[in-house]
This record gives sequence, C-alpha cells and structure tokens, in this order.
Amino acid sequence: MSGGAPFRKGAFRWIGFVAGRLVSRKRGSPPVFSVLGIAVGVLALTVIISVMNGFQLGFIESILEISSYYLRVENAPQGAAAAAFAGELKEIPGVTAVLPFRELQVLLRGGTEQQAAVIRGVPPGAPAADPALAKRLVFEEGAFDLARRGSILLGAELARRLNVKTGDKITLISISSSALTGPQAASSGGEASAGYAGTEGELPLDASFTVRGIFRSGFYEYDLGWGFINFDEAGDMEGEAYTLGIKLADRWQDRKVLSSVEALLSRFLQDSGYGNQNSAVHSWREYNRAFFGALRTEKLFMFVLVGLIFIVVGLNIYQAQRRIVLERREEIGLLRAVGAGDGAVRLIFVWDGFIIGLLGAGTGTALGLLISLNVQAFFSLLENSVNGLLRLVNTILQAVSGTPAAGEGFAVFSPAIFYIKELEGRVIPGEALLIFLFGLFSALGAAWFASGRVSRERPAEVLRYE
Repeated sequence: MSGGAPFRKGAFRWIGFVAGRLVSRKRGSPPVFSVLGIAVGVLALTVIISVMNGFQLGFIESILEISSYYLRVENAPQGAAAAAFAGELKEIPGVTAVLPFRELQVLLRGGTEQQAAVIRGVPPGAPAADPALAKRLVFEEGAFDLARRGSILLGAELARRLNVKTGDKITLISISSSALTGPQAASSGGEASAGYAGTEGELPLDASFTVRGIFRSGFYEYDLGWGFINFDEAGDMEGEAYTLGIKLADRWQDRKVLSSVEALLSRFLQDSGYGNQNSAVHSWREYNRAFFGALRTEKLFMFVLVGLIFIVVGLNIYQAQRRIVLERREEIGLLRAVGAGDGAVRLIFVWDGFIIGLLGAGTGTALGLLISLNVQAFFSLLENSVNGLLRLVNTILQAVSGTPAAGEGFAVFSPAIFYIKELEGRVIPGEALLIFLFGLFSALGAAWFASGRVSRERPAEVLRYE
C-alpha cells in the first residue's frame, strides 16, 4: 500500500477495517452523539415536511376537486353539440370525469342574517359524474339532493352564519344575474322551484330556496362561502353559457391533455352553430397561481430553516473529526511510515464520517417515516401524555391548595384555533430521499474537510519522539 493509490484492489478492505475500528473505539467523543444529531435532524425534517405536505396537498386537492378542476372549458359548446362534445372529452386518455357547471356571485339571506357567497349550479347527478367531488363533500345534514327544484346545498360555516338548517328557507339574491324577464322567471314558480321576483322586463333579483344539505369540505373558504344549486336553475339566473370541468387521473399530465381538448374544441367550433367563439381551455396552473406559489415558497423556506440543523451537526462532526486527527497522530504516522498514502489515510476518516452519516440518516429516516405515516396516532399519544401529566399536576395542586386548577386540555392543533378535523402526513419519496442524503452528506462533507490535516502530518516528525 504505497504512494497515493488508495483505490487499488484490496485498498478498501483495510481502509474500511481501520475506519470501523476508529468509530467503535473513539476516545474522548463517542460517535453516538454525532449519530444522534444526524438522526434527530433527519427525523425532524421528515416529520415536519410530511405534515406540511398533508396540509398543503389537502388544500390544493380541495381547490382542484371542488373549485377549479384540472382543466376547464369556458363557454363550452351548447345545444345539440353539448352532449357529443362532453362524450368525446370522456374518451380522451387521462380524463376521469367531465362535469358542466355555472357559477354565480350571490347574497344569501336567512332570517335576519345575510352572507355573500359563490353558488355553483351542477346537475343533480353530479356525485355519479364526478365521484371525487362527492368524496370531498362530507354532509353533516341532509344529502346531495338537487333533483327537486328550489333545492340548495350550503357549506357548514355558511349555514351557521345564516343560522339555518336542513328544511329551512333562504333567499338568494343574484349579483351576476343576466337576462331573464319576469314572465320567464315566474314560469318556474311554486314551492318546488325557485320563485323569482320581478316584473316583466326586469332582471331576476332574488329567489327562494330550501336547504337540502349542509356539507364540510375541510377547506374553510368553501365551507363559509360556497353552495350548490340545480344546473338548470343557475341557467335561469345566469344565462345559457356554462363551463365544463375536467378531472384527470394525473394532474401533472394537464398540458398533454389540454392540447387534445383544444384540438377537439377547435373541431367543434368550426361550425359557428356549435359553440361560442370565445370558448377557451385553461389548466389548473392558471388558477390560484399566487396561492400555489405561496405554498411552494413556504415549503422551501421551511425546508431551509429546519435544514440548518444539519449545518450545526456538520460543524459538530467537523470539530470531533479534527480532534480525532490530532489524537491519532501516532497511528497516522505509523500508517504513513508503512506505505499508506495521504489519500488512503484521509479516506479512513471519510469512511468514518460516512458510517456516522449512514447510521444517523438511516435511523432518522426510518423513525421519521414511521411517525409520518402514523402522524395522527403519534400526536394523539403526545396529547394524551401531556394531558395526563397536567391532570396529575392539577390533582397535586388541588390537594395542596384546595382549589381546582383552571384550564383546558392540551391539543397540538386545537380546533378552536385550527380548522382541522384530523392530521394527515404525506410522504413524497423524492423528498424523503433528499432529506436522507442531506443527513448523509453533511457528515461526509464534515469528515472530508476535517481530514485535510492528514496531509500535513510528517511520519518522521511524528515517530521521532515515540
């Protein structure tokens, strides 16, 4: 083993052996603290990012499944071509659902309370046509029932704000109504339909609806400001134009599917009688761009801030490795004297850092994934443990002072503060691998820089005094 050829056949065997002995028999600073530091960093970052993924992807999926859809065809073809166009859309590879809808900006009035809201008109068969939408809407009262005219579904927070429940009547005042006259509106009167007010020549101003269901979507903005009515009734108030919402099996394939939809739409629009020349197709990337960008930036900064722990741990490993180099001067001199080159001796300490990084990052990743995939159970255990300790303290204080201690139970995400029913961790494999590599290379890099002192050691000077 001479010169500077640490990578010759058989070199790794003795280098790995010496590095393993070095890790297992360190003096002064056992590697367990370095391994523990890497493990804690990887564990913390894995859990934090997975919980953040759960929040962010929950919000994003709520927006895509309920509101913006993956693709939208504005001013979709009408008349005889409407059914044929929707049917051909469903045949495009990657498309899982197609749902027509109309959207109104309205003011809802229930008793003495009123609230601005977005009302979306959808067909009564929307749950069957778009199962993902039905899955997102969890009904606390009633059901998805729009078959009877004059029916409306409200978000839970909106219903609470209006102080209504299923079976109650509310008044819908359209802010964006278009051009129906009084007789047309009156033709749909009666208890089973929207009773539009107005005289001939006037726009329909308000309508009476019966609450048939109260839902929660898990997204506060929708629960407070959204409702659903029958698609045809929305057309009576808004006009004939409507939008087609398209769901995809993979939202990241939207650009590919969008080109197919545009080609299909262009073919249908060649005959002006089949649609509106203002028809256009838009991707989900164009909606809520600022919101999605803010979520991405928030995640990036959280990644960087929590990742600073690796810098601290890396500095710790760097100092520990430098101290080891000084402590092992005699062994280094001996290895150099029998023919080991600078690269081979330096590689011993790099292997030392690699072993520390691998053990720490591997342990942290395993524990992080275990907690992330069972995050609700983990936080429940944490809350129960803290609440048990608080009850014990309160019991002791009550026994000593005779006065019961006031205060509520501990909750990591209290429903009084956070609009959260349950926590969900989402692990993205690429991110988990990246965190693992951060932990591994922080130790590896620290060991590499710390071992630079090896090349400055001279065997003759080291062994002269031995």
